[in-house]
Formats: sequence, C-alpha cells, structure tokens
Amino acid sequence: MTIWLLVAHIAVLGYWLGSELVINSTYKYVSHRGDMDFDERARLMDHVMHVDQHVRYALVLQAGLGFMLAIAYGFIPGGDTAFWAAGIAMFLWLGFVEAVHRLRHNNTGMAFASIDRASRYVLIAIFLALAFQLIGGSWPAPLWLRVKFGLFAGIILCGVGIRFALIEHFRTWKTMATEGVTDARNDVIKRTYVKATSVLGLLWVFIATVVIVSIWKPV
Repeated sequence: MTIWLLVAHIAVLGYWLGSELVINSTYKYVSHRGDMDFDERARLMDHVMHVDQHVRYALVLQAGLGFMLAIAYGFIPGGDTAFWAAGIAMFLWLGFVEAVHRLRHNNTGMAFASIDRASRYVLIAIFLALAFQLIGGSWPAPLWLRVKFGLFAGIILCGVGIRFALIEHFRTWKTMATEGVTDARNDVIKRTYVKATSVLGLLWVFIATVVIVSIWKPV
C-alpha cells in the first residue's frame, strides 16, 4: 500500500499545479477584460471560484497522504491506528472543505468559512511546532521531514496571504456589480491580480522546495 500512497502523493502535486494554472490564467483573463459584459465576466469569475476548490482538495490530500506516508514509514509513531486515523481525518477535512464551498451563500456556510479561515492559523502553528520539535520531539522523524513540515506551514501562510490580497478584489467586484464598471475599478482588479499572483509565486517556491527536500533528503 505504501507505494500507492507515494504515487498518489506525487500525483497530487501535478493536480495542484494544473489547478493553480487554470485558476490564474482564467483570473488574469477576467481581470484584464474590462471591455467584456460584466455578467459574462461574473460568470467566468464564478468558474474561477469553482476551480479554486481543486486547490483546496490538493492541499488536504497532500497533507493527509503525507502524514499517512510518514506513519507508514515509522517516522511518526502510532502504527495502524494512527495511519487509519490520519486517513479518516483527511476525508472528513475534504468533506468540510466541500461543505464550505456548497453552503457559502447561506449563514451556515459563512460560519463554516469562518472556522475554515481560523483553522489555517491553527494548522500553521501545528506545522511549525512539528518543524521545531515542539510537538513530537521524541519521534524518529528525520531532519528533512521536519523541514517539510516548516515548508508546508509556509505554503498555508501563502494561501492566507492570497486571501488577504483578494479582499480588495471582492470589495471592488461587489461595487462593480451594483454601481457599474469604471476604469478606476478595473485598475483595482488588475492590481489585485498582480498582488495575488505574486503571493502565488512564493507559494510555488515553497512547493518546489518541498519537492527538492523530498528527493534530496538531507540528514
């Protein structure tokens, strides 16, 4: 089973990159087509938000499969119990991410979204604690795995940064929907695209470093 988990863990990276490229390409198109009918732009933007779910799935799968592999290789103790607990937690997390998306327009979805946002900070703290041995200091986890924990914290932090970068986009987009499109508002959308893409670039630096560490495996 371990080899199949490893294959899946690697394949998720390709899935993640493909999703990011589709999102960024479509978002760039939407941001720079101020001449397009706004309803059509809004439809494409809604498509971007749907595709963004695949990035969220990839994050959950990468983290969940990574922990399952670490347990299977004996880097994290707990044996079969911890292994299957990590797998169940991964699928529950996937279900929560899907619920956040499907219910995003009602009060329940908004409450879920608040929990989801808060959970990112908790996850960053947990991964940093694992990296610096504040959690699992006695585990036989090698240095390269600890480094990956720290890098994964950076990946999640970049995701939070992208959310902050997009706040201005959604505020301006809402104004455009109710008060109309202007050159000034289109300029805000374009600037927001550049800011969000800059953070995305940093995110992929972290992911590329994860790949390098995984192959190199420094002691």
